[in-house]
Amino acid sequence: MSKYNSSHYQDFTHLDQWLYYLENLHSSEIELGLSRIGSVAERLAIDLSFAKVITVAGTNGKGTTCAFIENALLSCDIIGSQQGVAVYSSPHIERFNERLRINKKDVQDKALIDAFKRIEDARKEISLSYYEYTTLAALLVLMHAKPRFIILEVGLGGRLDATNIIDADIAVITTIDLDHQSYLGNDRESIGFEKAGIMRQGQDIVIGDTNVPKSVLAHAYKLHASHGERLFLRDQDFVVNNGEFLWNWQTTQTQLTALKQSYIPRENVATALMVLEKLNLPLTTEFVNEVISITKVAGRTELIKKIGHCDVILDVGHNPQAARYLAGYLKKVKNQAGYQKVYAVVSMLSDKDISATLQPLKDEIDFWYTGALSVPRAATKETMVSKLAVFTDAVNCFDNVDEAFKMANKQANENDLILVFGSFFTVAKIRTQLTVC
Repeated sequence: MSKYNSSHYQDFTHLDQWLYYLENLHSSEIELGLSRIGSVAERLAIDLSFAKVITVAGTNGKGTTCAFIENALLSCDIIGSQQGVAVYSSPHIERFNERLRINKKDVQDKALIDAFKRIEDARKEISLSYYEYTTLAALLVLMHAKPRFIILEVGLGGRLDATNIIDADIAVITTIDLDHQSYLGNDRESIGFEKAGIMRQGQDIVIGDTNVPKSVLAHAYKLHASHGERLFLRDQDFVVNNGEFLWNWQTTQTQLTALKQSYIPRENVATALMVLEKLNLPLTTEFVNEVISITKVAGRTELIKKIGHCDVILDVGHNPQAARYLAGYLKKVKNQAGYQKVYAVVSMLSDKDISATLQPLKDEIDFWYTGALSVPRAATKETMVSKLAVFTDAVNCFDNVDEAFKMANKQANENDLILVFGSFFTVAKIRTQLTVC
């Protein structure tokens, strides 16, 4: 049963009306499973067989991996932007339309509204979650646009995620670590099993994790994915040699040397390159460095320089693995840029492992600022303070994250750095206040 229903959806003329309707339509915010969306997809005759489809799962790095593949495809002369490259991802940061882009342009409201109407007519007695509904809408838009390449970012897990109703040509798993344990399991083997669910027999499988759970490999082998032929593993089939500044990437077919530092994690560039090789792109150092130079993703170690005041880094990292990467990144950027102090503005969701996410950053942060988020799953400001107080006395608490940022911004000096992290919601709240240069 739904929490909210309307017999007047035909009168909805604005996207905001539809999104409010969808947010209140289903009994649960998250409900994994493919039976409901599969049934409606069948009624809508969902079919993406016209495109080369790449599905990307993983605990961290999905969005940046998708972005690098997208930019490379659009930059390659033999592909041509007119052929079309689409990316479906979630969640968004500022506008819902960010979730689907074709040739780097966000989907228009009208296309989404038209798709929502078709879904509402087709679903009848079937209740769909917000994510299931919006995924179907994206697929309908893609069926109309018919891009040559479609990149699908898995929302949660893989096996039971709504995107998994589509059989992809290439399955990608970036990393596997602890997150969403209440849905995916409490250890890497259980989580790996869920991520591996995107794999299909006969497709190419690319795995960027350097310590692949046995459950992932077992599933790949069950599908008869031969190592080095259909199954491509980091450090075995594609190898990264790291230098302090430049780095190398190689396979049995390709050797790239003197690659530049990237704005996104190098590990995700490496994984994306393996996908691009399987798509038969002619990879050269010059070409890859061009793609590296243009690949920036909002909210992923995103540096915003503020004229006359301190710089701000925005990062949506919200789990221990992401925090470990962020700590290493901060240490490096402090040394390179000479920042004096780091002010962290953080707020998280209550169902995250808050303590384990904050701990890796304790030696890189000088002052902490926290406040509550105005979303149902948000951790209280008291919870955030109690978690921070375990390892620091420099905690400043406010009613909301906006006030926390304002105070950090007021107290930081021009040579300091403000880090905003902990959730997509945290970054979204603050990013709207900043002018991106």
